[in-house]
Amino acid sequence: MRLIAQVLSLHYEEGRLQSQIAKELALSTAKVNRLIKQGRELGMIQITINSPLLKYFDLEREIAKRWNLKKCLVVSSVTGSPQATLNEVGKGAASLLMDSIRDGDTIAISGGKTLSTMIENLSTASKFDVRITPLTGGVQGQHYTDVNHLATELANKLSGEATLIHAPLHATTEEERDIIMSLKSVQAVMDQSRQADIAIVGIGAVAGADSTYYTAQPVSEVERQRLYRSGVRSEFLGHLIQKDGSASGNTYNSRLVSMPPRDLVNIPVSIAIASGPEKVEPIAAALNGGYFNSLVTDEHTANTLLHKEAD
Repeated sequence: MRLIAQVLSLHYEEGRLQSQIAKELALSTAKVNRLIKQGRELGMIQITINSPLLKYFDLEREIAKRWNLKKCLVVSSVTGSPQATLNEVGKGAASLLMDSIRDGDTIAISGGKTLSTMIENLSTASKFDVRITPLTGGVQGQHYTDVNHLATELANKLSGEATLIHAPLHATTEEERDIIMSLKSVQAVMDQSRQADIAIVGIGAVAGADSTYYTAQPVSEVERQRLYRSGVRSEFLGHLIQKDGSASGNTYNSRLVSMPPRDLVNIPVSIAIASGPEKVEPIAAALNGGYFNSLVTDEHTANTLLHKEAD
């Protein structure tokens, strides 16, 4: 036991190689290896990792297990600065995207402020043979977060090519939407997006100041509150999503020029990005729908998400 303890101390505390220990104690390397193995079996080794990142790993595992995700990335929250927190989430999403890209990939994206932040934080000297394609129609009056602008910006960052969609996200009527969706140019974009290798999507709130798509439309705060009371909790690819993850049956969804959320599940890597207290319910609803397999968010949002769902 004394010899085992001595070998363990030299190996783990002083960082000696097994060959160095063998020479110092006049043992064979095989004997040293056996003593280390014996020490493990006797429970003489306890490894403690001291890192502030451990709390993020725990949150990632809990969320991935709860919603059956392939990947969850939790980044630090910056107290008192939602914009700085959003920037951290953008960096994390950019890193996850870079880990996923391969030459020849098609990357489908939605619009939104979070995706804009991700693209701003994307930095690479590499050139990729990729195509960027929209998942939805565009939103008037929101140039810097519009899907066509973001597709172009992402293509420029990666040295790829962008496909643009010349159609609005919101049609005036269901009939108008059907006409737009029947156009060959729009069908081609949607078909390209359905066959994408990677999808990157934001998650929006319906009620409140951050409900981007539905404050941009002629939808009053009273109407958005009515939608919330009816059970709508999230905007995903422009679609209004109920708390349980199902698509709402309201007329707004029937007027969308967008890929249906259920089609996203066929894309191998689907990354949703969102952060902030106002996004907790929207994220939970989208997760309940099982529309994507990867999530990027911040620590505070992740904690609130898990505690709210536990309640």
